[in-house]
Amino acid sequence: MWDASRDTRPAYTDYCTWFDEQENDWLRRKAVEADDSFRRTGITFNVYGEEEAEERLIPFDMVPRIITAGEWRRLTRGIEQRVRALNSFLYDMYHRQEIVRSGRVPERLFRQNDAWLPNMVGFSPPGDIYTHIVGIDLVRTGPDEWFVLEDNARTPSGVSYMLENRETMMAMFPDLFSRVAVEQVSNYPRRLARSLAACAPPAYDGAGGSKPTVAVLTPGIYNSAYFEHAFLADQMGAELVEGSDLRVKDGRVQMRTTIGFKPIDVLYRRVDDDYLDPLTFEPDSVLGVPGIMDVYRAGGITIANAPGTGICDDKAIYSFMPEIVEFYTGEKPLLPNVTTWRCADPDSLGYVLDNLEELVVKEVHGSGGYGMLIGPTASKKEVKQFRKKLEANPENYIAQPTLALSTCPIFTKKGLAPRHVDLRPFVLVSPNGIDITPGGLTRVALKKGSLVVNSSQGGGTKDTWVLKD
Repeated sequence: MWDASRDTRPAYTDYCTWFDEQENDWLRRKAVEADDSFRRTGITFNVYGEEEAEERLIPFDMVPRIITAGEWRRLTRGIEQRVRALNSFLYDMYHRQEIVRSGRVPERLFRQNDAWLPNMVGFSPPGDIYTHIVGIDLVRTGPDEWFVLEDNARTPSGVSYMLENRETMMAMFPDLFSRVAVEQVSNYPRRLARSLAACAPPAYDGAGGSKPTVAVLTPGIYNSAYFEHAFLADQMGAELVEGSDLRVKDGRVQMRTTIGFKPIDVLYRRVDDDYLDPLTFEPDSVLGVPGIMDVYRAGGITIANAPGTGICDDKAIYSFMPEIVEFYTGEKPLLPNVTTWRCADPDSLGYVLDNLEELVVKEVHGSGGYGMLIGPTASKKEVKQFRKKLEANPENYIAQPTLALSTCPIFTKKGLAPRHVDLRPFVLVSPNGIDITPGGLTRVALKKGSLVVNSSQGGGTKDTWVLKD
């Protein structure tokens, strides 16, 4: 919000004028009102591995994160370039593997990776699209310095929080939105439905001008993101289904309805690959649909995102993204990676072990802020224990420098206070092109000094504003 001289940055000029006009007592009441609103709506998430407080309210901060129109245009160019490269990489990895033949990416990265599915080799999904919904996590380290922290190409979550954050802000501060021109995000479900429908499989015939039937596959009410599954299905006007609602019938995946079974054209699945089809993957799974992979490979249904896209969530693959972007686009990356040391490489491992107290070390397949070490904030005991894990299995880890992440203000009882943030823009991919919602999910580390923004680690969310020109 302010620069080093305490001058208001251009993006926040109108907001600061409004904020300074408000009384602190009224703002504090509004903060309580926001929590009550989230509690009534049921916007919660589950924390696995803890006996107490398994289901928690997602913390929300009412001071928006604001990005100018010009800066957003620069970001979207970099995001679009990266998403195109990811999709081209996935197609190549399941076909000729030209990037491996060229020596740019080592074969071991996918041959020994459970996220790479041999079942997808030689198969092209409808429209050659693998990543229908993508989340690219960005961090900022300076006024014009943005980096990609990680890619989420399998099942990126959090878009429901983006939408609810905006709805809450508009309900609480309608006059603020009349003073500050902000791009809308509320049309995301409509854009998602349109994008998914455009990816309908060859079996869809559109007889009588009918629209493709889209459904959201959820593992059920005990999943950590169930609120989001139900929310998106409702907002899209799509069916919310579980594996038990579906069966393969007449060569199609069909859902049970009150008037019999109805074929599904596009399935937005929020079930992991391993549980998608017990005849192909985990035989004990009750979350998926027996035979769905056969229907998929025969062109009878579109699965979004495609099975096997999880390879791009791998942090070892992430470390090769500069080479991947250049290989498939012929351009240098517009959004750079964070410097990354691959611990599988002996020289890199030596450097990481020598500088463990200064680095952030992550599991290659980790997510949610689990299984990582933040050297500068870790105790000597934690560093010692992590060193043993790293030495025992170096291929399971990558390391990065501890970044000086940018901060945004949060509202506290004592007023505004800086906290570290990241940003997850949401991207839709269809034969019609790439559609990037102007905004995204800003995650904020609510603990003073913390660099971990994940909700499972004490983080919260805030509304993200992209200003109109």
